[in-house]
Amino acid sequence: MSLHSIRPWRDIPRRKSRQIMVGNVPVGGDAPITVQTMTNTLTTDIAATIAQVQAAADAGADIVRVSVPDEDSSKALREIVPEVSVPIVADIHFHYKRGIEAAEAGAACLRINPGNIGDEKRVREVIKAARDHNCSIRIGVNAGSLERHLLEKYGEPCPDAMVESGLDHIKILQDNDFHEFKISCKASDVFMAAAAYQQLADATDAPIHLGITEAGGLMSGTIKSAIGLGNLLWSGIGDTIRVSLSADPVEEVKVGYEILKSLGLRHRGVNIISCPSCARQGFDVIKTVETLEKRLEHIKTPMSLSIIGCVVNGPGEALMTDVGFTGGGAGFGMVYLAGKQSHKLGNEGMIDHIVEQVEERAAQIEAEAVKAAE
Repeated sequence: MSLHSIRPWRDIPRRKSRQIMVGNVPVGGDAPITVQTMTNTLTTDIAATIAQVQAAADAGADIVRVSVPDEDSSKALREIVPEVSVPIVADIHFHYKRGIEAAEAGAACLRINPGNIGDEKRVREVIKAARDHNCSIRIGVNAGSLERHLLEKYGEPCPDAMVESGLDHIKILQDNDFHEFKISCKASDVFMAAAAYQQLADATDAPIHLGITEAGGLMSGTIKSAIGLGNLLWSGIGDTIRVSLSADPVEEVKVGYEILKSLGLRHRGVNIISCPSCARQGFDVIKTVETLEKRLEHIKTPMSLSIIGCVVNGPGEALMTDVGFTGGGAGFGMVYLAGKQSHKLGNEGMIDHIVEQVEERAAQIEAEAVKAAE
């Protein structure tokens, strides 16, 4: 049997990296690329933070980061960690003692910023706490908070400065025989971030956390992240991602998955293929898709649904999807199941019927997976 892909233009050879654990979630190596987000509640508001973490987990987040700006926040982690279903990363800036406290409180990973965590002695204390409490560490380099000596050396934030910062701190961890770490080098400038990540990928085998920091609001931030992260993921770089949006963390998770789905790197839920609609449409495509996106959020099974307004491309798209609906005439369209014409359907009851068909197909896919595993 040939080992060559039948669609080589879709192949993305991933960069080889070491694998570490963030709680019970593997990151790097041959593990799936994980999706992260970060809470924006006050960490000391324990109930609100737990609710936001769980909402993100329900949306598909594998890992959630929580800011730990003060001692009360690190104490709050003791109550938050046992109540959530995903590993918690403690976001540490300026106060190295918060990192120690967070490790003691049950955080699965400590995110430290080389530009503001302090001298090497303080970093060593954080390393000891991480080792003692089975935490991993993320070295989080950010173009907006580089060390002063690097800014003096390079004159301004740039990829070389970011990578040098990251490698300096990798050396500290390795010199202390600590290897459970991943690294990021984020910038709000897509060009700078991409160049830094490309250099970093060549310089270390550590798992890489991808992100375009401070990307903006839901619309602009999604586009900027899709360009920056998509470019890197397409080239095989990236083991875990966070889309940074001035929006609900659930939206970050959704966008992250859509980026991965578009590249065939990770699949979760229903991938809706739909047309932009035009005068040929046999039903209101835009309103239908908006409704279906909400009605199908509960489906976690990877599958595809085509919603096409007319017969120009509808039948062809439906041949490649699990469930499809193509608009026709006189208020009726055609339902396709597993790529084959199945039955006509009136526009009036189409949404409820399509949801039922998707749910049935999802159950069938899950049953087939269980049978195959047995």
